[in-house]
Amino acid sequence: MEEELKIWEKIRNGDTMALKVLHDRYYYQLYLFGKKLCDNRSVLDEVVSDCFIKLWTKRNDLVIERSVKSYLFLMLHNGLIDVLRRKDHTLYLEEGAMPDLPDEGMHSELDLYARLYKALEKLPDQRCRILELAVFESCSYAGIAEKLNISVNTVKTQMGRAYRFLKNELDPKSLQLLFILKALNKKC
Repeated sequence: MEEELKIWEKIRNGDTMALKVLHDRYYYQLYLFGKKLCDNRSVLDEVVSDCFIKLWTKRNDLVIERSVKSYLFLMLHNGLIDVLRRKDHTLYLEEGAMPDLPDEGMHSELDLYARLYKALEKLPDQRCRILELAVFESCSYAGIAEKLNISVNTVKTQMGRAYRFLKNELDPKSLQLLFILKALNKKC
């Protein structure tokens, strides 16, 4: 948190690179949290981006003494509610349906997801598709080979390379998350 406040101080002094550091660090976490409130990808992307724009444009007026991250999540939450109001949408929520603002436990979980998705973006397209089919859709190697019109050996090779890459790229908790996701999904 102390490092975060140092970054905030640099932003207040007009350092655009510090804003980029903050954006790179929290964009995916905000996006994943926002998906719980909004399923429109373009609207969500706009609202998350607006959080960083507002943080920059109002940097001289804002007083953040504890957590920039928590402030960003609050901005996102309020921004999504504002979008729903402006669009004349009627929002009906059952009691308890609105997710709470994330606490530290949820922050670390969102951070794990963000690191996982960032690592997956670095994989070559075919390797990433094979991994997605295996993990997120729980397809067998034979099923993947059939779907992608490639050999089972190619699937095995690409899976091995993907797991090696992710093992080097991620910490054990993030990698464990990948296996948990696989266990939660159904077979093809």
